[in-house]
Amino acid sequence: MGNANCVFCGCIGQASVGVVEKWGRFLKLAEPGFHFFNPFNGECIAGVLSTRINSLDVKIETKTKDNVFVQMICSIQYRVIRENADDAFYELQNPKEQIQAYVFDVVRAHVPRMTLDELFEQKGDVAKTVLEELEKVMGAYGYNIEHILMVDIIPDSSVRKAMNEINAAQRLQLANVYKGEADKTLLVKKAEAEAEAKYLGGVGVARQRQAITDGLRENILNFSHKVEGTSSKEVMDLIMITQYFDTIKDLGNSSKNTTVFLPHGPGHVRDISDQIRNGMMEADSARVNVD
Repeated sequence: MGNANCVFCGCIGQASVGVVEKWGRFLKLAEPGFHFFNPFNGECIAGVLSTRINSLDVKIETKTKDNVFVQMICSIQYRVIRENADDAFYELQNPKEQIQAYVFDVVRAHVPRMTLDELFEQKGDVAKTVLEELEKVMGAYGYNIEHILMVDIIPDSSVRKAMNEINAAQRLQLANVYKGEADKTLLVKKAEAEAEAKYLGGVGVARQRQAITDGLRENILNFSHKVEGTSSKEVMDLIMITQYFDTIKDLGNSSKNTTVFLPHGPGHVRDISDQIRNGMMEADSARVNVD
């Protein structure tokens, strides 16, 4: 793997190993440092190999189980085994091509048994399989495979677009579910608030009517005590007439007037008071019958 250098001495650099021959046959490995050679005895340095880690990127195009063509970029880190540097020097002419061929063979045998989703989920398993196969093969040639990384998996552009659309549709569906739950909660809370408002409004109206009743009762009692000769019926008639005229006044002063037809006159006021009084008397009579 290179021409022999027939010199008396030589220096092997760090992270390197030299191959020494004698009359064209392998003699020994030269470690880093300064070495003397006897060219008259047929000794010479045939070549120098680096023991640094090398990186090789391999792009493989293959097909998955669900008939999707993908491109895979595989990064292989390898190095020469120092103790077996003579095998690496003499056995392989081009180690990169050898590694690339085995990567193609293993990947194209393994990936077609997996779907696209499985390939994305289990790309580490693919890298592990490639590593195991390469270690067995390249170890015999004096090379050690340090790491194998599946750098990227690139499906066809139309497949990527379809996958993005599926993902977007799923996320939109989930968003609609959450939105529906939020709307449901909002409607429930709104209904609860309306029910509570109506309950409190009913309590307020009941208290208002109770206050009006108490006020009327107190006014009737005070008026009857202060004005002698008046009955409760007369006081009630007077209050009803006053409220009747107050109501008509409020209707006339309203900013949004509407036409309201009411029977008007003293006789009609008396009719209204009679109806209220009769209703109260009937209610009292019904209460007595129940008791």
